Amino acid sequence: MTHDHDLVLRPTEAQTASALNPPPGRNGGDLVVETLSGLGATTVFGLPGQHALGMFDALRRSALRYVGLRVENNAGFAADAYGRVTGEAAPLLLSTGPGALTSLAALQEARAASAPVVAISSQIPVAGLGGGRHGYLHELPDQAASFRGVVKSVHQVRTASQIPSALAEAWRSALTAPHGPVWVEIPQDVLLAETSLPVVTGVDATPEDLVPRVELTAVAAALLSAAERPAVIAGGGVVRADASGKLLALAEKLDAPVVTTFGGKGAFPWDHDLSLQSWLEDRHMTDLLEDADVLLVVGSGLGELSSNYHTFKPRGRVIQIEADLGKLESNHPALGIHADARLALQALLETVEERKDDTARDRVRVTLEKIAARITAQDLTLEQKVLASVRAALPDTSPSFWDMTILAYWAWSAFDPRATNAMHSAQGAGGLGYGFPAALGAAAADPSRPVLAVSGDGGALYSIAELATARQYDLPVTWLIVDDGGYGILREYMTDAFGEATATELTRPDYAALAQSFGVPGVHTTPETLETDLRAALTTPGPSVVVLPAVLRMFAATHLG
Repeated sequence: MTHDHDLVLRPTEAQTASALNPPPGRNGGDLVVETLSGLGATTVFGLPGQHALGMFDALRRSALRYVGLRVENNAGFAADAYGRVTGEAAPLLLSTGPGALTSLAALQEARAASAPVVAISSQIPVAGLGGGRHGYLHELPDQAASFRGVVKSVHQVRTASQIPSALAEAWRSALTAPHGPVWVEIPQDVLLAETSLPVVTGVDATPEDLVPRVELTAVAAALLSAAERPAVIAGGGVVRADASGKLLALAEKLDAPVVTTFGGKGAFPWDHDLSLQSWLEDRHMTDLLEDADVLLVVGSGLGELSSNYHTFKPRGRVIQIEADLGKLESNHPALGIHADARLALQALLETVEERKDDTARDRVRVTLEKIAARITAQDLTLEQKVLASVRAALPDTSPSFWDMTILAYWAWSAFDPRATNAMHSAQGAGGLGYGFPAALGAAAADPSRPVLAVSGDGGALYSIAELATARQYDLPVTWLIVDDGGYGILREYMTDAFGEATATELTRPDYAALAQSFGVPGVHTTPETLETDLRAALTTPGPSVVVLPAVLRMFAATHLG
């Protein structure tokens, strides 16, 4: 009896001859780039360093496109965004020690957002490994230990023959649900050593499907079919699984209102009559969700931001579909279904009974009206005008990347992305500096459409060096910088908590003039001219910067009582 996995493809005579006579002058770095090409990579991000030169030298002998950023953390953000918008693994090439460690914040964000990044770092020579403190440049006692609590998996190479298999294993890990960043390290001498191994051609790293258990989806379908007031929370797992179409079909079949988390923006049509949009930081929304007798949570762990800062206390039955096993029931008791969102939603679509609820759309309308009334009562006309201007200027098909800034916090709740997988922020880990380098990564993935980045002046200083990257590769990214003179949200927090703010005010450059010094067009705008100026920048080829001097305020929180 023959099994499929027993079959081995026989090489042709030409393949055998090529394998027996590999091209001269190849080294371990060539094995890296050949394996990446064999796995389907077309673009790599990174920043060279002395120990990693074997990899970077090999790039010139490959068809891989290299996009080099100026800071490793920014290169990580760019790879993160590339992985988010394409669904493909994004290689990130780094050097030992300081270079590697500088990427940690970006990899934390990628892990929190389930972005598939394959970080490949050099390491000190093999003879120095083991924590013996030999005094090598960039030496750490255990470099991989710094990453084990951050990335999804760690893969250490010690010989050239291990490179293709280690990279394939890492690639499969990055793309198996839940997606995430992985770490591969290869010693400097292994990367530089000449190799007689054949050119890498046959690499398979196909991820396995995460299929739901039938008995669990049967119970979930029965609960949803019999529910009187079902509701759905759709998280980033729906977007990553490309399951928004199935979510829409299920919601309509059940007549169930749907709210998206901030990471799930675009998972459900904003203007649909069952759409609660994404106002999760509002008590009126929390009340509606708590009132659901059956709550379906898809692709979310119901963490701090998705639960109105853990004030959400569901009274009905919770069904949680989640690819990340550690998030199942991590915050609320539930019927936990460990599965890819797309496969689980398909199973529910095939088994739930259609139900009609004439009150569902009324509940949605009334809830959104209550939220709108609460916002209107706070005299936040400027903030709403600025956000509306951004939406009006941005083409419907263009993605946007938002730093941790007050306008982004407004956008989490109030911005219509108008497309699935089109709005991204650093809300997973919450670090500064994400918006602009992430937008560069998205533009590298698809330079045919303009990309928007939004930052505050504080966050902009984290990634200002990447204006050089934008100019060097002529990437179509428009960077909107809202300049309020400091860390605006921290200023608000400290003033509310302590009566005055400390350490929040910043000396900063003229961002428009600084952009121009890089050869990037830069203009100052006003709330009245923002839409016009932003549209003009977005429709002009290449990078651009638009600076809006404005002090914005957040809407009042509802989780504080």
